[in-house]
Amino acid sequence: MSGQAHDHARSFIDTIEETIIAFLLGMMTIITFANVVARYVFNSNILWALELTVFMFAWLVLLGASYAVKKGAHLGVDAILNMVSPAAKRACGIAAAAVCVLFALMLFKGAWDYYANYANLPGFSTDGPIARWFPLGFEESFRPKGWYETNDIPVPAFLTWLEDAFNDGDEYEKIPLLIPYFVLPFSMALFLLRSIQAALALITGKIDMLIVSHEVEDEIDAARETALKD
Repeated sequence: MSGQAHDHARSFIDTIEETIIAFLLGMMTIITFANVVARYVFNSNILWALELTVFMFAWLVLLGASYAVKKGAHLGVDAILNMVSPAAKRACGIAAAAVCVLFALMLFKGAWDYYANYANLPGFSTDGPIARWFPLGFEESFRPKGWYETNDIPVPAFLTWLEDAFNDGDEYEKIPLLIPYFVLPFSMALFLLRSIQAALALITGKIDMLIVSHEVEDEIDAARETALKD
């Protein structure tokens, strides 16, 4: 049973971007359609629909970064890699992977430092070795912002516990920003995870380079094939 649970957990982690993106796309479609019906059929309006769909779109964009790493869909320049020997190509690939992992780590730290204030959590240490190696967050000191709210999205009943946890028991009139802003550390953590996975795949020889997407070349080949058929 423990083995099955491990397999299910691994399967969920492997497909987490697709699952969330599919859910967000479905919800955006439903909410937008409902708002159109409310406006043109009932002469009404779902006040919070626009703001919620904007937040969902932001989630799509940020989650798309890690999804593209996982699928090898990020574009890059491989002209130099194709000119060097296989050994040099591998060395360059590993160096590039290391830089990507470091970049993802810095993005994750910055995202956490920014988000932590909205969740009344401390950011990463602003002194000591971490501060010397990584840039600090947007604020030099911890300033709780758990009381910051969205403009229009109401608080559903099942989220009222957030008031005691993040707002000193005061009632929220709208959903606190800590909920939509959670995508910042979450998406950057996934981006870091996928970058590490891609680096390990390169080191172990499962892939020979990080750049796998050649959209322009594919489009040119497709156009050429179509022209030849015509």
